[in-house]
Amino acid sequence: MSLITRLLFGLRTDIEALRPVLYRIAYAWCHDEALADDLVQETLSKAWARRSQLREAAAMKGWLVAIMNRCWLDQLRSRRDFEDVEDWQDELACHADTPEARCNREQVIASVRAAVARLPLGQRQVLTLVDLEEFGYAEVAEILDIPVGTVMSRLSRARASLKNLLDAAMQQPGVQPVLRRVK
Repeated sequence: MSLITRLLFGLRTDIEALRPVLYRIAYAWCHDEALADDLVQETLSKAWARRSQLREAAAMKGWLVAIMNRCWLDQLRSRRDFEDVEDWQDELACHADTPEARCNREQVIASVRAAVARLPLGQRQVLTLVDLEEFGYAEVAEILDIPVGTVMSRLSRARASLKNLLDAAMQQPGVQPVLRRVK
């Protein structure tokens, strides 16, 4: 196997290893499993075609997310569909949970997902990149092609809005039902 072949295989492996991260981000942005999968596929395809543009292997994650952001914006422009959100439940793998604990955790997850879905797109993007994927402000600014100050203000507004949405959700009756024992 030639050196170039080994390098290309290594790059392909590194790019493919980031697929779950890209899917998680895409799903957080669009809340549609099929669309998230399409965005990831399109991102990986474009990244492979433009692999010569990657300057540093350490910057690959940010580079891929920036490509995916452009794919996402293209998708939004073509569809003009900004509010198509579906609820989605995670399968929790922990079998040691009691049914009550599992139910409460699923309710919290659903509440947080619903609250995040209600945020404006720009806030939702910044929140997921900074708080979920742990990108730095400068990286997010580069990925989304916006100033760092805009990242900081969107993040601040997103966190405040999320807190208000979650506080309001917890005040509603029936949001936190507790299972009771029947003897």
